[in-house]
Amino acid sequence: MEGVAQALGPLFLLILLGAVLGWRRLPGDDFWPAMERLIYFLLFPAMLVATLATADVSQVPVARLGLVLLGSMLFFAALLWALRPKLRLDSAAFTSVFQGALRFNTYVGVAGAAALHGSAGATVAAVAVALMVPVVNVLCVASFIAAGTLGPSSLGKSLLALVRNPLILACLIGIVLNLTGIGLPGWSGATVELLGRAALPLGLVAVGVALRPRALVRLDRGVWTSNLVKLALMPALVLLLALALGLDPVSRDVALLFAALPTATSAYILARQLGGDAELMAALITGQTLLAMVTLPLWLRLAG
Repeated sequence: MEGVAQALGPLFLLILLGAVLGWRRLPGDDFWPAMERLIYFLLFPAMLVATLATADVSQVPVARLGLVLLGSMLFFAALLWALRPKLRLDSAAFTSVFQGALRFNTYVGVAGAAALHGSAGATVAAVAVALMVPVVNVLCVASFIAAGTLGPSSLGKSLLALVRNPLILACLIGIVLNLTGIGLPGWSGATVELLGRAALPLGLVAVGVALRPRALVRLDRGVWTSNLVKLALMPALVLLLALALGLDPVSRDVALLFAALPTATSAYILARQLGGDAELMAALITGQTLLAMVTLPLWLRLAG
């Protein structure tokens, strides 16, 4: 447990630092939205490209890792839709519950994997991102379409944003550079790697800035459902599948880490733009991020 705490503790402190900066509105109200765009569109994609372009992906059990992570995600997506009538949630609230149960905070996941297992963990995490990001984005946009919360114009914009998603594009670029043997030649490797190094600490601070403590007063059926799936049922199923399929310790830990992550802060923007319940989404993001500071180390300790 001490090893897990040593690895994850600094990450949680950076998130809490961000929460303090957000509460104090430092360095200014306009700073963090611009910083989040820089992280999302440049720094984090650079980290994914640098990792995937040069990684020895042959050491990662991609098929079994994908089966564990994507199989669990698709199972709970189907389960939530099957239980929708019993949950008695309106369309907007259901889409936020759906996002809260399936989305994951990529910054915390990659940072945690690197902290736990170094470059090997970062490589497996990059592969996990390449597998999960396209699928979870398609599932969440499809949930808004199926729930009927967005019109035809919003549908077109959503599909266009999906195609232009910088994380998906970065994964594709990194994989192509790896498979073709081009890699990152010359100064490009060091340059992209330097950009990528800035992504994780800034991303973690930005996660804290996005927290909304006032939203924690909301504790309805939607909050309990989403938190139960995301922080308890999803990691339990992933751990069982990982053990059943014989994943190596690094892949098993990273798979469990990504399954137990709190939902992504970007889910709030999507909820606001596509007709979801933004206030419920804010409650889920804040509550899950704070709860994960307790549940994540417990799950990893259980796996170990």
